[in-house]
Amino acid sequence: MRVLVIGSGAREHALALALSRDPEVTALACAPGNAGIAAVAEQYGVDAADPAAVAGLATTWQADLVVIGPEAPLVVGVADTVRAAGIPCFGPSAAAARIEGSKAFAKEIMAAAGVPTAHSEIVDNPARLDAALDRFGPTFVVKDDGLAAGKGVVVTTDRATARAHAMTLLDGGHPVLLESFLDGPEVSLFCLVDQCTVVPLLPAQDFKRVGDGDSGPNTGGMGAYAPLPWAAPDLVSSVVATTVQPVVDEMAARGVPFSGLLYAGLALTSTGPQVIEFNCRFGDPETQSVLALLRTPLAALLHAVATGTLATQPPLDWAPGSAVTVVVAAEGYPGRPRTGDVIAGSEAEGVLHAGTRRRDDGAVVSTGGRVLSVVGTGADLEEARQDAYRRVENLHLAGSHHRTDIARRASRGEVGAPAGR
Repeated sequence: MRVLVIGSGAREHALALALSRDPEVTALACAPGNAGIAAVAEQYGVDAADPAAVAGLATTWQADLVVIGPEAPLVVGVADTVRAAGIPCFGPSAAAARIEGSKAFAKEIMAAAGVPTAHSEIVDNPARLDAALDRFGPTFVVKDDGLAAGKGVVVTTDRATARAHAMTLLDGGHPVLLESFLDGPEVSLFCLVDQCTVVPLLPAQDFKRVGDGDSGPNTGGMGAYAPLPWAAPDLVSSVVATTVQPVVDEMAARGVPFSGLLYAGLALTSTGPQVIEFNCRFGDPETQSVLALLRTPLAALLHAVATGTLATQPPLDWAPGSAVTVVVAAEGYPGRPRTGDVIAGSEAEGVLHAGTRRRDDGAVVSTGGRVLSVVGTGADLEEARQDAYRRVENLHLAGSHHRTDIARRASRGEVGAPAGR
């Protein structure tokens, strides 16, 4: 099977690594890729969000399967154009990708499907903002209604901060979504979906805040771990039955069937799991941890999703133990990151590239905010943590920073669902 991966981050590096180890994959390419992906795949300088360019590359390269990693290409319809060219594609249509591209659409789907989620209100006019804010709090959740790469959300107890973020979005022409705050630990559950069949992967937990102890602003994600030793044994099956399958069924009934990876971001509240958001693709950095434990060959699995035959696949096979991912970010991130610095040790095992490129002199340099994802594995969370941080210590990027507490509380048994679950 000839597989073309679309994207340039650590998520795509994790996908490419898993596919490169699959004996069914005879050729592997990535567009546009990065310095790490280049070690396992051919690379092509194509704009991932250009539907015609991606479909053209898939056709000339004679891809048997196209796997789209990021959300932006999906929202603009890259998967539609690839499928129109007669090539199986892993990733939802533009219409179905609205589950992530429009939080208002996602809320509408959830309401129709009876899925538990936070109370919300859309504000598209500054004149209505103050009255709307009065209906929320004391913890305010303010979101960009569209795509924001994980950084369009402010969660704060300070009304002035919430209002300022909302006004920034409104002034930029973006509707604002206000939500009630959901208590309890957050969980990411990835589900493979082929319009009707739902196959869940391991649950994971990621860390959005930039600093230790969940301090500082939100980011695209500073680390993750999988699975969740503290979760109830029936958590995954319960979430699939009460949340994911109803949404999949509702979308199909509306004529916008979902095919690809449906990502449920959940809060395990005192009254049970509630949806924070749905995403239309593999999450980053959770993917790096989840795929590190997947033994099932990936190509046939993704091809089955793309061709509507997921129900014929055997049960997934998982390695025992745990995986922990630590993100190494550039100086300045999540603000304007410093770029162009040489990275030492980036080609070691367990190091996945995101914001990197190789210079003409052969040096690997930083090109973005989240530069590397470092993955460790072990028999339990603490062993996986130690493995990940040992690998981090062998890297050098001037001015870089990373969290030192990824999965620490879970490894100590300090995380759990609220009473009542």
